[in-house]
Amino acid sequence: MTGRPSGSGLDPVFAALGDPTRREILVAIGRCRDTTATELAADLPVSRQAVAKHLHALAVAGLVGSERIGREQRFHLTPAPLGDAARWMVDVGAAWDDRLDRLRRRSEDQPQ
Repeated sequence: MTGRPSGSGLDPVFAALGDPTRREILVAIGRCRDTTATELAADLPVSRQAVAKHLHALAVAGLVGSERIGREQRFHLTPAPLGDAARWMVDVGAAWDDRLDRLRRRSEDQPQ
């Protein structure tokens, strides 16, 4: 898995994605491209303060970015960490597929 992020470097991403409300927030931001915590809270069954807390966790994980425009803080997706996580999962899956394939070949080579 050289040249790719290690699993531990992705811990904040997986921790952020482990919460269903955060995943819902990511989907909502993806739909509207950029939005405020207040706008998100209007469409979610949680308070604006809870949305702000979740947005902070998503920002720490690098999954969202923000820009202050006047008095508003607008949030947008930063998809690179999702790509890194997806590549890591593909690499891990391929490694396991390889191991299982070797095990299958070895068991087939054994006399019955």
